[in-house]
Amino acid sequence: MRNALALKERPGEEAPPQVYGWRPYALAFSASWASAMYGYDSAFIGGTLNLPSFQHTFGLADASKSAKANLSSNIVSTFQGGAFFGSAIGFFLAERFGRKPIIIVSAIIFMAGAILQMIGRLDLLYVGRVLTGWGVGSSAMILPIYVSECSPALIRGRLVGVFEIMLQIALVFGFWVNYRVNKNISPSEKQWHIPVAVQFIPAGLLVLTMIPMIESPRWLVSKGKIREAAKALSWIRHLPEDDPYILSELGKVEHAIEGEVAATGSTRNWRQIGKELFSKGVRGRVVLSFSMMIFQNFTGINAINYYSPTIFNSIGFTGTSNGLLATGVFGIVKMVATILYAVWLVDRVGRRNLLLIGGSFEQTPPLDSVAKAAVTMIYIYALFYGLSWNGIPWLFCAEVLPTRVRTAGMAFCVCIQWLTQFVVVYSLPHMVIGIKYGTFLFFGCCSVLAIVFAWFFLPETKRVALEDMDLIFGPDVFIAAKKAMRNYEELRDARVAMVDEKSGVVLREGSV
Repeated sequence: MRNALALKERPGEEAPPQVYGWRPYALAFSASWASAMYGYDSAFIGGTLNLPSFQHTFGLADASKSAKANLSSNIVSTFQGGAFFGSAIGFFLAERFGRKPIIIVSAIIFMAGAILQMIGRLDLLYVGRVLTGWGVGSSAMILPIYVSECSPALIRGRLVGVFEIMLQIALVFGFWVNYRVNKNISPSEKQWHIPVAVQFIPAGLLVLTMIPMIESPRWLVSKGKIREAAKALSWIRHLPEDDPYILSELGKVEHAIEGEVAATGSTRNWRQIGKELFSKGVRGRVVLSFSMMIFQNFTGINAINYYSPTIFNSIGFTGTSNGLLATGVFGIVKMVATILYAVWLVDRVGRRNLLLIGGSFEQTPPLDSVAKAAVTMIYIYALFYGLSWNGIPWLFCAEVLPTRVRTAGMAFCVCIQWLTQFVVVYSLPHMVIGIKYGTFLFFGCCSVLAIVFAWFFLPETKRVALEDMDLIFGPDVFIAAKKAMRNYEELRDARVAMVDEKSGVVLREGSV
């Protein structure tokens, strides 16, 4: 029987079957508990804000409409503030100490924040939200880099896509936990303590599952730890350290990093890293990456993630239970779409095509005054967003940047992501009160702009090795998508033509 998950390799680029075994999937799954922390928080806080017990404890029950909007904005957006600084500082730490330890430390910080949120004081709730945001911001920045640097090129999109699958599963749990506690637990401290306490589960599992995992082989090579890199690569590829495939891949990584060192110098300070980040051949990738993060937020998804009960209430789903139920269905739709994207589509259809298809179906805002029609539009939006702009910006950022500046570039782009997310989640309660359905028109217009951007400027990167991204985004390649893709195809074909007939090993890129 044909394997429905199998992908076809290009001639001359075949890898031993052991490379696609369980180990890279185990690594992606272990690290992606970090995205489960992110997903659960994105979902549970909006529903918890609407629980009667939470509103009573934190002064929302008797507040005016305007005061309630301000307090809700503050409670939600302090998370984004913490995530912004967590991303920025996480870069410095991950560059110095490695990917793995920073992911583990971020989970510990997250759990400290969850403890403070359980106490029931507004000031400690704010501090706790900042710390959980800090943990998510740091881990979410490192996670796609870590997985992409450990993944075989053929299934890199699928493995980084585990990030989004775990996020969406946790998102669904967050929505439905609130629904069940509202239905089955009387309005007491226990009612809101349960959804807050569930935060400990993904954070604890992240620490436990990451301990036996390897460090990124590419980070180890960048620090001159070649022996450790060979050992780590040997484990993740399930091949002996002296296997020709391991030696070839390790040689390509060394060659790519040596080229970066020759171009930039071996001794670097933070100022020089900043200059490299915006040097010719790199700055275009950075601009594309952070632009995708901006469009991801301004298509409006986090407005629904964080305030879905409020939005469903505004279009006719009155009552706490009805709003939470509609929110739970929204989460399931988005989860199913994300699984389809990560498992079957991203490495087959490609990043660019999914962005164009998904963006085209995100444009319809819920304008109908009839509640059922409006909520249907939201579910259609969730389906196509889950297939496209949900995960691809994170994957694109993690795979296109050179190794020497990958962490710095990802940190910069993720900080932009958290900044724009902060703007959206802080503004939304006031937008719903002030401009009503104009809120959805605004997000629809942003989706149109996202399609135009993807069409003209985003090249296809599926199945392209990380060390081959320079062929797409080289210093002499124009940023327009079609030109970049044509440049890669021409150089790739030239390299394949130079395969040594005796050894069957592709010559190094420097000989192209």
